[in-house]
Amino acid sequence: MKQEAGRKGLGDLAPKFAELNDDVLFGEVWSRVDKLSLRDRCMITIVALVSKGIFDNSLKYHIANAKAHGVTKEEMVEIITHIAFYVGWPNAWAVFPYVREVYQDEKITKEPLFGLGKPNDAYAKYFIGQSYLNHLNIEGVSIANVTFEPACRNNWHIHRATKGGGQILLCTDGEGYYQEEGKEVRKLHPGDVVYIAPNLKHWHGAIKDSYFTHLAIEVPGENTHTEWLEPVSEEEYSKLD
Repeated sequence: MKQEAGRKGLGDLAPKFAELNDDVLFGEVWSRVDKLSLRDRCMITIVALVSKGIFDNSLKYHIANAKAHGVTKEEMVEIITHIAFYVGWPNAWAVFPYVREVYQDEKITKEPLFGLGKPNDAYAKYFIGQSYLNHLNIEGVSIANVTFEPACRNNWHIHRATKGGGQILLCTDGEGYYQEEGKEVRKLHPGDVVYIAPNLKHWHGAIKDSYFTHLAIEVPGENTHTEWLEPVSEEEYSKLD
């Protein structure tokens, strides 16, 4: 594994240290991929740094290196959650801002269970961010697969009906939010089910750093239509965990 950070950063001050860093640590030890893969070495190094309480740019570099060698955001979060019980809760807590920063551009990493569909252009004006729509059924009961890119959410809206109506969300992929007017935000995960009563103001969408997919099942009713309202403001959304 070729590395020049040592010579660039310390070559004028500590040339031997720079040489050992670039040629031995990275040039020899990290390059022994027949013994241990680069992916595994990235994860081991992160655990070592966090356990020592080192939270400088070197930790960010190794998180980015881990991402580049195939460590997913979900795996990184699980690694940190696991080691928290061994290296200290504050140490684990301190590393998450780096994880959020490194993985902030992560989009959809796998095909949603019912497919991605096409960009949701017809309803784009009612969303902040990019969403995708895949109609699964339109006969009898309307079922649509909706996917939100990270930080995408729909406006506040109401499913109007004079009788029956409403909507059911079946969460299948990623992580998201759901909120009814006047109530706390609910965080959603695969397997969660949300019943949305008719004539109830609400919104839903993805968390800041993960895509989110749900099935939207329209409950049959009379005089049904969706009333679209104001967007969820950046100020409101930025306060969510």
